[in-house]
Amino acid sequence: MNQPSPLNREEIRRLIGEERLITGYIDIEKQLQPAGFDLTLAEVYEFLDAGSVDFTNEERRLPEMRPLKPDGEGWYRLPRGCYLIVYNEAVRIPLDIVAIARPRSTLLRCGASIGTAVWDPGYEGRSSSLLMVHNPHGIRLKRNARVVQLLFFRIRRVEEGYRGAYQRERLGG
Repeated sequence: MNQPSPLNREEIRRLIGEERLITGYIDIEKQLQPAGFDLTLAEVYEFLDAGSVDFTNEERRLPEMRPLKPDGEGWYRLPRGCYLIVYNEAVRIPLDIVAIARPRSTLLRCGASIGTAVWDPGYEGRSSSLLMVHNPHGIRLKRNARVVQLLFFRIRRVEEGYRGAYQRERLGG
């Protein structure tokens, strides 16, 4: 059995052109990596209360959030804590691809990390993730900063893709 390996730059570029794998990017040449694609920071939100998670999602409740505003030069100054971030890019995952993201190393070296879920086959949307600032002095992030690298893996094609509550999130229309 073949070991799974991430798609390379050329395969990702082809899927962007043929299947609109990623849209809304800022600079395809800068964001394409040897084995992934960098997603960039669009928005930052702070949590205002607690959320609820259960098995069936019948009692699921997302926390209230408030958008944070960057300064006049586009910088977010974030103290230690947890934040929801939204990416500029929208993804459209084919039924034979799954994606995961890893924080960029500079973000880690600055004392912050990003937690993500899996991008399931069939998912389409402009995703959000959890930014965790561990550095006791905080972090400065500039709007459009490259913060995670999205890795794409080919899998056996599924018959039915993602159909959850977050399908087509933040796509409008």
